[in-house]
Amino acid sequence: MTSRGETKRKREDDGPRRHARECALHVLYGLDVQGVRESELVERALGAYWAHLEGPIDGRPYGDALVRAVTSQLDEIDASIQGANSNWRLDRMARVDRNILRIAACEIAFATDVPAEVAIDEAVDLAKRFGSAESAAFVNGTLDKLARMKGRLR
Repeated sequence: MTSRGETKRKREDDGPRRHARECALHVLYGLDVQGVRESELVERALGAYWAHLEGPIDGRPYGDALVRAVTSQLDEIDASIQGANSNWRLDRMARVDRNILRIAACEIAFATDVPAEVAIDEAVDLAKRFGSAESAAFVNGTLDKLARMKGRLR
């Protein structure tokens, strides 16, 4: 069960974009651990991910685009996350949660073809799979506020 319910949208289930978000999370997490932001190193990380890990090929274009968008707009994305959750500094957030938030915040801010509800639901699903017991609620609350601040939710 997701935070917005099944009737609001068609579930992406195991479609290419769901896989793409998961792949983007893996790459962004690795870049975050290493403190890497330079575009040439981002491209190297993407190449290494696809060369050494089995990811669904149909999700690669969207996954790569997400990684590039997040890393190129990182300051703006992080500022919007911080604005939506002033009680937590980004450097104090769990890396998994922080990078899930970055992916969804990027989609909310820049991907007009992705409804905010979809970005939030997919992020909550990632948080349930890869985060702690509290991650899903934390991600949901932060993204709900961020989407409202951006005018993407009522």
